Amino acid sequence: MPFRKACGPQLTNSPTVIVMVGLPARGKTYISKKLTRYLNWIGVPTKVFNVGEYRREAVKHYSSYDFFRPDNEEAMKVRKQCALHALRDVKLYLSEEGGQIAVFDATNTTRDRRAMILHFAKENGFKVFFIESICNDPNVVATNIMEVKLSSPDYRDCNSADAMDDFMKRISCYQSSYQPLDPDNSDKELSLIKVIDVGRRYLVNKVQDHIQSRIVYYLMNIHVQPRTIYLCRHGESEFNLKGKIGGDSGLSSRGKKFSIALKRFVQEQNLKDLKVWTSQLKRTIQTAEALDLPYEQWKALNEIDAGVCEELTYDEIKEKHPEEFALRDQDKYYYRYPSGESYQDLVQRLEPVIMELERQENVLVVCHQAVMRCLLAYFLDKSAEEMPYLKCPLHTVLKLTPVAYGCRVESIFLNIEAVNTHRDKPEDAKKGPNALMRRNSVTPLASPEPTKKPRINSFEEHVAAAASAAHPTCMPQEAPAQLPGQNLNISHEQS
Repeated sequence: MPFRKACGPQLTNSPTVIVMVGLPARGKTYISKKLTRYLNWIGVPTKVFNVGEYRREAVKHYSSYDFFRPDNEEAMKVRKQCALHALRDVKLYLSEEGGQIAVFDATNTTRDRRAMILHFAKENGFKVFFIESICNDPNVVATNIMEVKLSSPDYRDCNSADAMDDFMKRISCYQSSYQPLDPDNSDKELSLIKVIDVGRRYLVNKVQDHIQSRIVYYLMNIHVQPRTIYLCRHGESEFNLKGKIGGDSGLSSRGKKFSIALKRFVQEQNLKDLKVWTSQLKRTIQTAEALDLPYEQWKALNEIDAGVCEELTYDEIKEKHPEEFALRDQDKYYYRYPSGESYQDLVQRLEPVIMELERQENVLVVCHQAVMRCLLAYFLDKSAEEMPYLKCPLHTVLKLTPVAYGCRVESIFLNIEAVNTHRDKPEDAKKGPNALMRRNSVTPLASPEPTKKPRINSFEEHVAAAASAAHPTCMPQEAPAQLPGQNLNISHEQS
């Protein structure tokens, strides 16, 4: 049963429409895609609706900037229809498809257009948060046009000089009618952030809730300066050789050779002011010690806590904790080790690391398999289902270079052999979960009863279970409560 009422009071967890504002080539799509990647990574279902893509679908062949002239009435009608079509899809995503945040990526440079969006949001009970990107540096604008806009489908058959000239005229079409957000006067009741000159300055107005606060914090931490991030695991450890998970063992002889090879690799990169981060576990510290560089230890980078399964092999876990072994295979992302952590927990723990990585320039992170998967999933925009199965082999460095709308990755093996610690997703898990599977790690999976009870996933199931119980007044202790930002309708195939 739908719980949202159009035009009714906005609930704390009402869906949000993020509305981009700004002239072309001001980084709106860059912000939209990057912010969406972050929000999905922390577990808030988010999707970008780029009105330019709707326009390209409606008008198959782009001729020139004349299409964007404010006195081109026919084109203005087409552009408005494209915006309305995108808003219909926004409504569908937020009302019926489980979305929590929709990013409406368009210029939205006039008060009339923004008023139309505000009316749409009010009708559907959605919150609105505006992000305006302002940049008056001609060098930054020209760089953005060269790197992104000239490769657009609009200019597929056009040489660079003609495309640049046409796009600059397109910007002029918008400048004549551009009405910036005005939080001191006409827009003082709106929730918004103005990002000025690619983060040189910010203006924030009337933040409504926790998620908007997180969005503001994230936007104030990102930058567009060229840099490289290197991710690698520690050298092979003694526990790796024995097939044991977790623990705090030191490096094997091959692991020590890797640390020396890593030193040579770092020297060859010839990086200025490289920062080195490690966890607080022995094997990453020993790996970093060989680099002869200052390094910083982060507790947040420690490997996932396997709880009662620490220092066991997978065969030992299967023998001693068969149910836990099966449950983790069925839902590896949400599964939480008894007295330990889940991948979902790990993502929350690593959020400050991501924020600091976004602030920094060149960084080498020496970490662990599960930690590296979580970090890699953020940079490569991988889903929660893919994350626990990303391949992060020992003695291999992943070189991440931010590009226009994403991240380029290079895998560099340092020619020191090591054991393979990767476990593919079991075939049984690929077929779908057991009907009695516990769906998430809202509460610890460990249960005091010798025989664990399945979670009850809906009020109807709870009533049915209570009616058939010998003592109907006893409430099951493991009925889950939905947390903010958590979508309990996630498929069990997510792992």
